Amino acid sequence: MWHYLFLIVTAVHAYVSWRAASVPVLARHRKVLLGVSAALWLSLFLPRVLDRSVGSAAISVLRTLGLNWMAVLFLACVSLLVVEVVTGFGFLLRRAAPALRGWALLAAAAMSAVGFVQGMRAPVVRSYEVRVARLPAALDGTVLVAASDFHIGMQGKAWLAARVTQIEALHPDLVALLGDIIEGDSPSERVLLPPLRRIRAPLGVWAVTGNHEYYAGFRPSVRLYEDAGFQVLRDRWASVRPGLVIAGVDDLTARQRRSGGDVGAVERAVAGRPAGATILLSHTPWQYEEAARAGVSLMLCAHTHGGQIWPFGWFELGLYPLMAGRYDVAGMPVIVSRGAGTWGPRMRLWRPGEILRITLRAPATP
Repeated sequence: MWHYLFLIVTAVHAYVSWRAASVPVLARHRKVLLGVSAALWLSLFLPRVLDRSVGSAAISVLRTLGLNWMAVLFLACVSLLVVEVVTGFGFLLRRAAPALRGWALLAAAAMSAVGFVQGMRAPVVRSYEVRVARLPAALDGTVLVAASDFHIGMQGKAWLAARVTQIEALHPDLVALLGDIIEGDSPSERVLLPPLRRIRAPLGVWAVTGNHEYYAGFRPSVRLYEDAGFQVLRDRWASVRPGLVIAGVDDLTARQRRSGGDVGAVERAVAGRPAGATILLSHTPWQYEEAARAGVSLMLCAHTHGGQIWPFGWFELGLYPLMAGRYDVAGMPVIVSRGAGTWGPRMRLWRPGEILRITLRAPATP
């Protein structure tokens, strides 16, 4: 997998550098362009090959630079490909093509700047009111706050503390953490336990694993959650109050990669539950049709980041038809969060991260 990524990114890097060298203003400084291009290419791969004796801080800086440069490369490649289509890969509009490539690179730089500012912004709070089938009238108005994709190993302690303050300000009755709270790249993530322990709610803090909890080491990740006071739902359900059940499944993406999938996970997670409303937590927005058939009242998912960097989300739609927002699947509401943090580059284009505030409503009386 790593070798394929290396070849693809190197090819994109070479293509962008090649086309940049044809832009008149850059062509006059070819040696500088070549040096900068080589340095940026190295930033993509050095963190993976350098020994930790170089210093974790230096590796972290290089990793951040490389990941952000990868996003800029993506936007530059997309912008240049638009010019290729317009100019017939340079065979049409030959005189105008070099200047148009310059404008494409400027457009990519502008989008990168916007994406960086958007990625550094605090996530917005997106509010929903949802009619939940079989929810008792006594629980009408229950406030559920759902958060996901913190990737705290990349975001840092100050960022996490600010997100916890955001959640506290929403006065939740119930908190659902939808996975990828842990990044998995940092062995020091346990130092983030104090702010995580501040997340509290009268009806409990419930969590499911995401794919990055697997990368971090599944058992240590679950143990960290439990040490923070979260109740981890691993293919099981729990009764929150009479008439309200919350269920969760271990990450379906990790299962897909390890064993080709597990089509029975949702059914097992809700089997034998008592009568009433059921809220299902799943990091990856898959098996929603199975959830609807099993009588789930509301399904909450994450993982996609809403594409994070436009137009990358278009390529993800084949894997995740439910990309972000609210959907209806056979009468069952499904809400897919864009996540609070970022993965890889600290960039989002065009939509910010989000935390969900969901007000549960009992079915309307006839």
